[in-house]
Amino acid sequence: MEKKLIGVDLGGTTAKIAILTTDGTIEEKWSVETDISDEGGHIVQNIGDSINQKLRDLQLNKDIFHGIGMGTPGTINYETGTVKGAYNLNWAKEQKVATDLKKITGLDVYLDNDANIAAVGERWQGAGEGSANVFFVTLGTGVGGGIFAEGKILHGAKGAAGEIGHITVDTSPEAYDCTCGKKGCLETIASATGIVRVAKDLATSFASESELKSIIKQGEEEITSKLIFDLAAKGDKLASQVVDHICFYLGLACSHIGNMLNPEKIIIGGGVSAAGEALLKPIQSYFEGMVFPAVRESTSISIATLGNDAGVLGAAWLALPAE
Repeated sequence: MEKKLIGVDLGGTTAKIAILTTDGTIEEKWSVETDISDEGGHIVQNIGDSINQKLRDLQLNKDIFHGIGMGTPGTINYETGTVKGAYNLNWAKEQKVATDLKKITGLDVYLDNDANIAAVGERWQGAGEGSANVFFVTLGTGVGGGIFAEGKILHGAKGAAGEIGHITVDTSPEAYDCTCGKKGCLETIASATGIVRVAKDLATSFASESELKSIIKQGEEEITSKLIFDLAAKGDKLASQVVDHICFYLGLACSHIGNMLNPEKIIIGGGVSAAGEALLKPIQSYFEGMVFPAVRESTSISIATLGNDAGVLGAAWLALPAE
């Protein structure tokens, strides 16, 4: 039987797990709840138990697997296979993730950061189309990034390579405070929560008629980034101003990436990317006005295509044997 891969995409709510072929075809997919009680002490055990049970149910021998690739939040020590600082998992202390999961499953385990594996997934099977140089931007509750360059994931000296969310894009006195301790980070503006914050701030000085302003003023409906993009598509002037505002800063950040790394593709994913062309076109316009001519001709920006499967695909790629 052809050898297979297991991919695990660990998040704060669930761990998505999949069994895949070595060409990236997902054969089986399921999830297990992320239990963060007891300092996250049950997370790895639950994932391992779930994998073992699924292999028993499918009557699959562990000998046919190359191993388990796993993406996780937090700071990863790639030599020891440990993770710490994943606060949404209650993993403040160092966790022996690779060692513990191998003990439970009997399979080799390969770890990487969750943003990195999303980048790899899109590069391998999605919008990256197998390109050797790809930068992935994820726009969700926060803003993250992953770099796939010259056929490898770039980690940096402390695993912090690709942290586009903490590029300083606003140096004005009114710049928002970021959870990282700095001010004016891209994450404070272009994350799902940042977009809502921008909308509420711009609404205070917006003088024209606007459905978005009325909704914000009444305070009866939840304001989301999706609502803002939907209203912009309907021609709401305030919503359109908000979209233009955040796309300027995204275009600026992408121009820094383009000028520094010159990837073949910059791929934008995460929940906010569901806005599609309404997000992509203004970013592309600002980007093209800010980059070096050679970059403008060789680096393209596109929306991610894999959705929630990017993580398990990228994680499984980690377990592929070296060519």
